[in-house]
Amino acid sequence: MINPTRIELIRLKRKLKIAQAGHKLLKDKRDGLMREFMAIIRQARDLREKVEQELALAFQNFVFASSQISKRQLEQALIWPNLEIALEVKTKNIMSVEIPEFDYKIIGKDYKCYSSYSVPKNLDKSLESFQKTLPDLIKLAEIEHSARLLSSEIEKTRRRVNALEYVFIPEMEKDIKYINAKLNEQEKSALIALMKLKQKFTLQQI
Repeated sequence: MINPTRIELIRLKRKLKIAQAGHKLLKDKRDGLMREFMAIIRQARDLREKVEQELALAFQNFVFASSQISKRQLEQALIWPNLEIALEVKTKNIMSVEIPEFDYKIIGKDYKCYSSYSVPKNLDKSLESFQKTLPDLIKLAEIEHSARLLSSEIEKTRRRVNALEYVFIPEMEKDIKYINAKLNEQEKSALIALMKLKQKFTLQQI
């Protein structure tokens, strides 16, 4: 139960002012995150279409190549890769969300780890396509992971905004209204009591 005093009224008004300021900041943050999220989603959609086309061609050539030699020959041809990938992950801050930035370096010069005379030509085409697709794959992973992080933060911010807007702020406003009403009643009662006392004192003097 709320104690209807002026001190409690002052405390609630201060609390309400802070909640309203926080609500505005959170709404601005939510809107900013949504703009970033939509931009990333569009970028991810376009890049995914490109990657899917590139991978489809690479896998098509790989299937053709694997159909022309035995599984053992294919495994022996690819068992010792010539290239390595060193991946470095950095982060950048977007509205308090740590977004990843992937940076990579290919160690080695040639993706071929076999003699061209021992495998079908389609295998060369397939591995070349995979290598060309690699930068887009890494970028797509970066973008989609960023989108997931932003989506999670948007949901958290949305819940906080709704909690303030529909629960905490209305409750505080209701409590302030209640205290004001009680204080007004107390003031009226005190005024009536004072008037009666004054009237009684006046009658006694007569």
